[in-house]
Amino acid sequence: MTETVYPGAAWEQVSPGEAGFDPGKLETIKDWLDANAGDRRYRVVIVRGGRLVAEWNHGVGRADQLRLASATKSIFSSILAIAIQEGKIASADAKIIDCYPEAMKVPKGAGPKPGRYAFEKDRAITFRQLISNTSGYMKPGEEPGRVFNYQTYGMNILTHAIAKSYGLYDINDPEGSPGLKPLIEKHLRIPIGASWGYYLANFELPPQARINIFGYYDGVQATALDMARLGWLWRNWGRWQDQQLIPETWLREATQTAPAIRANCPPEQWQYGYAFWTNDHGRLWPNLPRDSYAASGAGSQLIWVCPGLDLVVVQSPGLYQKHEENDSGLLRLVVNACEL
Repeated sequence: MTETVYPGAAWEQVSPGEAGFDPGKLETIKDWLDANAGDRRYRVVIVRGGRLVAEWNHGVGRADQLRLASATKSIFSSILAIAIQEGKIASADAKIIDCYPEAMKVPKGAGPKPGRYAFEKDRAITFRQLISNTSGYMKPGEEPGRVFNYQTYGMNILTHAIAKSYGLYDINDPEGSPGLKPLIEKHLRIPIGASWGYYLANFELPPQARINIFGYYDGVQATALDMARLGWLWRNWGRWQDQQLIPETWLREATQTAPAIRANCPPEQWQYGYAFWTNDHGRLWPNLPRDSYAASGAGSQLIWVCPGLDLVVVQSPGLYQKHEENDSGLLRLVVNACEL
């Protein structure tokens, strides 16, 4: 069995041929990017077998830290698993109000828009439903666990609940609260040798909105090379060198379509797990490997992982607008360049 390679302070570089790529095909990918970029910028990193195969930067520096936006949700999933393992949260099926009863303190008129506030049904919401975007939080007519509805406010509730379980979030001082940052630092950034930064984000909402309850998104901003470190951690099912940083069983489940989505949603929505986009049913990228999955965020931020090919591809930003464009675009070209 070959020993798994991990980057040190810098990534070990390897030629395309040594990494099992057709060098000519890989070069045509760079040509394709340049031909399609126009006045857009892109940044692409390809890692295979724990070694850097390609790094292409166009209009954005390799040291620039860009906001991962919703790709950070996959980090939240990792931290949730650790909080459960450490006993701070009873289980993924624990009710959110057991840790964060403040979630219900959003009366009518205090939500993000008319008709959106904490309903009585929301008392039943669990951590598993929040992390899989099936909670229906503040959504009228959406019973917990019944509808897939991609939203940020539910994720904010989840992160505040996790942080509060460690004494790191106070609704009376949201900007002064550490939030998830100390947990991400301790459990992820420092162990994998990354150097990313953090930010808080809110949508523009009416002054009466209780953003201290459901606002303040815990954001991460990173270089493409640091995003690749995350991807490599996830590709190895949460292991980094001799440390199991994230429970393996959680990641293997998190990167499959969530049970609630399979049970209650139409097949075309079978493409989301526990804050990871997943191709396990071939619904996301029909022409890409079924074992592939991704962290994805606005601004074409993507960390794509394919365990079967021992491959991580980062786009920060990419040239695509919709997920499906990768099925015939960059990711398809990279897979086709692999000499299987």
